[in-house]
Parts: sequence; C-alpha cells; structure tokens
Amino acid sequence: MARALFVVSEEGYWGEECIEPLTTLSDAGVEITVATPSGSPPVIDETSLDPETVGEDTAEWVREVHETDERLNDPEALAAVEAAGFDAVVFPGGHGTVWDVNQDRDARRILAETVEAGRKALVVCHAVGILAFTRESDGSFLVEDRDVTGFPNEWEADTVEEHDVMPDGRKLPYWVEEEVVAAGGNWNAELDADTSVTVDGDLLTARGPDSSAEAARTLLGELGIERPA
Repeated sequence: MARALFVVSEEGYWGEECIEPLTTLSDAGVEITVATPSGSPPVIDETSLDPETVGEDTAEWVREVHETDERLNDPEALAAVEAAGFDAVVFPGGHGTVWDVNQDRDARRILAETVEAGRKALVVCHAVGILAFTRESDGSFLVEDRDVTGFPNEWEADTVEEHDVMPDGRKLPYWVEEEVVAAGGNWNAELDADTSVTVDGDLLTARGPDSSAEAARTLLGELGIERPA
C-alpha cells in the first residue's frame, strides 16, 4: 500500500487544498499520515469555510472532514517524521503556510529528501513558497530551473491591503511568486486556464483551490494508482 504524508499548517490551511487530495488519495487506498510543525492539530482558514466564498456544498464538506477526520485531529510533529517512510508528501496551501510550514526546517528537510530520493511531492498554492527556502544536498535551491505554478502575484494583489496587511491584520511577510522566481524557478501560473498543475520530474505544483482535484488526480497518476470509479 502506498503511503503519503500531509504537511498541514497550524496558522491557517485552505480547506479544499487539503481535504480534496486527502479524501481522493484515501479513497484510492493510500495510507495517509498528517503532520504539523509542532504536532498540534492544524488550523483551518475560516474563509475557506465561508459558503459565500466556496459554495455551500464545499463549505459543509470541508468543515465535516476537518472536524471529524482522526488523522487531522491527531497529527505527528514534523521533527519526528522521516521522509523515507512515504511514497509521497503533500503540502496543502493557505496563507498560514507563509508563517509556519514554509519556514520550518523539518518541512524543508522532508521536501528535499523526498524529491532527491525520487519520490513524489505535491505542493499547492501558498505552500509553493517553501520552494524558495528549500535547498538540495549540494546547496542549490530545489526549485532552480524547475517549472512550477502556484499562487500568483496578480491574485495576491487582490488579497492584501495597504502595506501588505492581510484582512486579519497580519502583515504578509513575502509573496510566493516573487520568492520562487528569485530562487530560480520557472514560474507559470497559467492565469488564462481554469486550473493549473505542473509536473517537473518528481515535483508537482498546483496553483490554488480550483486546481486541487486535478492535482490529486495527477499525483495518483504519478504514483501509478488508478482512481476508484
């Protein structure tokens, strides 16, 4: 049985970007482990539960899984996790990742070890920012010369207020696209397309919530697992 690790934010993950891959992989028979930076249960971005933002059906479904899934409610601490135990690692997005997951040394370790070992990594939306801070064993940036997608500057400009302050009052410390490009990534968020999922070797990236389902299906395909009917 294939095994996948989900690295989820304690500062605010975007519901669909975690729950869609989590349930899709589970339904396909993948064994899932959830980890957070400290080992405390992940926190969901309340905006991703707003029916006016995501639709009533999605909001209800995401809330139910978030509240009842035992794996989400009893995660591992990242420092205690070894990448070698998993066939794939998934980094759901959400603005919260810029404050914890993307800056976490163990999250970066797990990502680098996974990709360097030829296993699969799926990084979604704001979590793509981790690529700007993750280095391979030779010291080079993991994202250098790789094709990637993620949460684009054009969308971020519509999110932040004056001085890069978020609606909740926190200042956004960096913009994902800027940092990933500065680290050498070949950025294309495919803004004219409904979804955006990019595969470059063993690294998969996805633009945002609208791409979550496609990203999950793509990861299953990369793992050689058929999606259940």
